[in-house]
Amino acid sequence: MYKTIAFITAFISTISANADDFSTSIPLIEKGTETYYVTASVGSAQFDLLVDTGAGFTALNRPLIEQLKVSGHARQIGSVEGIMANGDIYELPVYMISSLNIGGCIVRDFEAAEMPPGTRNLLGLSALKKTAPFAFSVEPAELRLSNCGSTVAAAVP
Repeated sequence: MYKTIAFITAFISTISANADDFSTSIPLIEKGTETYYVTASVGSAQFDLLVDTGAGFTALNRPLIEQLKVSGHARQIGSVEGIMANGDIYELPVYMISSLNIGGCIVRDFEAAEMPPGTRNLLGLSALKKTAPFAFSVEPAELRLSNCGSTVAAAVP
């Protein structure tokens, strides 16, 4: 069912898009069984993000959030009740991330939930919606994004 939801979400976001709409194509890195990642950076921090079109929020683990706070790229703006894959419910801090570089596509001012240390970093809809229309493809394995900002403007936190 999860694969179906992810496919439908990505498909709906691209219904009115054509090939000219996508300014950036990013190769996906397959890790494990049908999980796809992109390499991203914020400031000097570089990390992998699991592409999860079924996640409403982008989710970053606590050590990464701490690094982004120190560099001035993250500020807490509230909290959200998060339901984990196992059904557990947690109150999660939410941060405004000033900019994220995904393969040269700069995504600005999006919300990210803080996850416990050791959890995967997820690229969810809170960031992906900023690049709409977007497309997620497994053959070829790539993420195609639109509405990308420039790297010059994103250099300032």
